[in-house]
Amino acid sequence: MTQDIEQSYLNILETIGEDPERDGLKGTPKRAAKAMKFLTQGYSQSIKEIVNGALFESDADEMVVIKNIELYSLCEHHMLPFIGKCHIAYIPNGKVLGLSKFARIVDMYARRLQIQENLTRQIAISIQEITKSSGVGVIIEAQHMCMMMRGVEKQNSSMTTSVMLGSMKSNAISRQEMLALISR
Repeated sequence: MTQDIEQSYLNILETIGEDPERDGLKGTPKRAAKAMKFLTQGYSQSIKEIVNGALFESDADEMVVIKNIELYSLCEHHMLPFIGKCHIAYIPNGKVLGLSKFARIVDMYARRLQIQENLTRQIAISIQEITKSSGVGVIIEAQHMCMMMRGVEKQNSSMTTSVMLGSMKSNAISRQEMLALISR
């Protein structure tokens, strides 16, 4: 598979009129293929292996917020990066998830060709299914290179998406608490 990706990058370089044998480009197809495999490694991961049993019994029943989880993804329309941060809140219902697992879940879905709206939903649904919490909220703020480097070239634009499930959706007080905690 990596050899196929490498060949594709070689073809791209030749098609745009570059010489893949010039000093600065020697090895670029191989390096680019390796980078692409890394940037899309989410396809070869599963929630089960990410969580790896790190779900623990707990009496906690108040909101838990994890803020500013860095994320790097590639938009499925132009295969250009979008970069941002993810905020997650959940209300435990007898079980809590190991803290690092939230970042790993974000990375698993971000390391696929994506649109931000779907990424936000995938993270929220996974956390809801894993934790069986009474409510989950996910907010992602990101800047999209497809809007900054090409097209309209708007450097200061960003996009915010949110998905609220369970009591985070049905209970305005829970939603407000989440937003207040994230904005601190």
